[in-house]
Amino acid sequence: MIKIAQLSCGNDYSGIQKEIEKAAETVGAKIVFPDVDIDFDEAVEEFGFNPVSAGLKLMIARAKALVDKSFEADAVFIATCFRCAEGSLIRNELRRYLQKHTRLPVVMYSFTENTRASVLLTRMEALVTIVKRKDLLGRERQVGITMGIDSGSATTKAVIMQENKIIGKYWSPTTTVIESAEAVVKEALKKAKMDIKDIESIGTTGYGRYMIGKHFKAKLVQEELTVNSKGAVFLADRQKGEATILDIGGMDNKAIAVMDGIPDSFTMGGICAGASGRFLETTAKRLGLEIGEFGDLAAKGDLHKVPMNSYCTVFGIQGLVSALAEGYNKEDVAAAACRSVAEQIYEQQLQEIDVRYPLIQVGGTSLLKGLVMAVGDILKTEPLVPPDSQYIGAVGGALLCSGFI
Repeated sequence: MIKIAQLSCGNDYSGIQKEIEKAAETVGAKIVFPDVDIDFDEAVEEFGFNPVSAGLKLMIARAKALVDKSFEADAVFIATCFRCAEGSLIRNELRRYLQKHTRLPVVMYSFTENTRASVLLTRMEALVTIVKRKDLLGRERQVGITMGIDSGSATTKAVIMQENKIIGKYWSPTTTVIESAEAVVKEALKKAKMDIKDIESIGTTGYGRYMIGKHFKAKLVQEELTVNSKGAVFLADRQKGEATILDIGGMDNKAIAVMDGIPDSFTMGGICAGASGRFLETTAKRLGLEIGEFGDLAAKGDLHKVPMNSYCTVFGIQGLVSALAEGYNKEDVAAAACRSVAEQIYEQQLQEIDVRYPLIQVGGTSLLKGLVMAVGDILKTEPLVPPDSQYIGAVGGALLCSGFI
């Protein structure tokens, strides 16, 4: 049984503790609470910050027990109420404290009274995967003939690999889960000049992973955090050393810090679709452009000329309409939309991990030149966009499932 140490404040008052435990149990893990001495002074003094809340002091003391190894756990889940500013500060500093002094994988979450187990499931599954399959995640070679299928919210991808090389690939927009998967698999097999019976192992990921995993009798059915990180470091040729992976998706975003190809902290989600690829699609349509044309147009614009804030898609589009009415050109408006998304990702998600370089930008939105430029401008770096960056989930699935041949 994988033990996930919970460091939290406010979870009992909000009534979500049972949801946290349900999510952990679903993936074969157990939530545990580090035993601590009732005197928190030593822990707070070492940590360097003395919060007002007794619950936050208890979180610090429990973190110290993990650092001192007076309590053993396999992973850490840090959670505080989204309304608490002090909790947000402690949550992030505790992550840094644990990562400095331990090698435990850590994930953070800001909860509300409406948080449900289903929302937490991917995070818990990723923690369990990192603990149970660290050797598999650290493997640098793919063997045999394998297929990865990524059933995403916007697109479905399939990749066939043989001896560490992609020999067939295909993607299409997601309509119905099974039909979309069957279509991309058929085309990927055609490009590889193979039949489905030639495939030795299949790995699935994405929102539809369970359904297509059952349909194709997959040997690996895995959440996208660990699978995407594996595909990203492979394609970027960064399987050794440290890196950060940024995947700006159609519905949610993922930021993952890795060391030697293995995630040790990650975050996913977002406050609103205004911080996702969906907002950029809406913006492109409003400008009368295809999404690919939008990315090229944004790359020609001035990132800083048009004020825009897209925390909400509706308000973001209102800002876009106002900017056009004021006479700003399309290039600058498109660039501003990209910068708005990049700013929100920086503020909402990249603050929850330690950004390590290189920054590997992946997923379908990594093909939008304007967005890549905006991310680079904010982080003062040039993001690394590897070949086939939109296929990371399928590549990761094909790589990892080779361990089951």
